[in-house]
Amino acid sequence: MHFFRPRRMSKARKGFSDPAFRDDDPMTGVANLFDIGLVFIVGLLLTLFSAYRLQDLFDRNSEMTIMKQQANGEMEIIVKKGTQIKATRVTQETAQGKGNRLGVAYRLEDGSMVYVPDPSQPTTPR
Repeated sequence: MHFFRPRRMSKARKGFSDPAFRDDDPMTGVANLFDIGLVFIVGLLLTLFSAYRLQDLFDRNSEMTIMKQQANGEMEIIVKKGTQIKATRVTQETAQGKGNRLGVAYRLEDGSMVYVPDPSQPTTPR
């Protein structure tokens, strides 16, 4: 029965008695902390996307508009139509050109805005 003879281990191959596989190694917990950190970050990102309802950013057929205001008062409008995303900065310049008055917008005391259509203009459905 030469199949059951004990084999010699070369010094290049490490066995389970090697110091790297012992439980008293302080670096074994660092790998687990890294894995826990990655799971926490992915969970946090998923929570933020669901809390702010941003799942439409990944949908190819969705259309959405986001308006953001920076601390210095500058505003930016981000429009997503399908796979194209376009960002436009809002400036204080006045627009020029010909057009029709559609109505008046009022800002209420609570900060909300109300649009009142102009009764002299006929409304045409699209």
